[in-house]
Amino acid sequence: MSHIIRMGEPKDIATLAENNISMAMETENKILDKNTISKGVSSIINDRTKGIYWVMEIGGNLVGQLMITYEWSDWRNGTMWWIQSVYVPKMYRRQGIYSSLYENLVNLANSDPDCCGIRLYVEKNNTRAAETYSKLGMVNAGYEIMEFSKN
Repeated sequence: MSHIIRMGEPKDIATLAENNISMAMETENKILDKNTISKGVSSIINDRTKGIYWVMEIGGNLVGQLMITYEWSDWRNGTMWWIQSVYVPKMYRRQGIYSSLYENLVNLANSDPDCCGIRLYVEKNNTRAAETYSKLGMVNAGYEIMEFSKN
């Protein structure tokens, strides 16, 4: 079967939202509101200025996803791509799906003169994900995340 990497499309919204719900529960033991996450996924799918979902499809099944959002860096005079909403369903893990999605993203970043790098944040206790990112050549950038949240 062929492995297809493509941009997320409106037909993927329900699956992407369900995957995000599963990912939040699995990695942070958080329950996401289905209505809110569905609207959030729909918003980015329908407005690529906010970011892009990249998905892998095998035999018509969505088997992996990542989303990138953008941050302007005045220090680098370029756009940092942030990886978010990474998920590969359990039955497809350890098959190189995330690695393929990441390699595709790196190739796109290298061909985009405006992109100055790729970053992501990892939940502190998600050591398995951190190991995967390290094996792909990513390094700890040395920052802690601080936030103000209205929710």
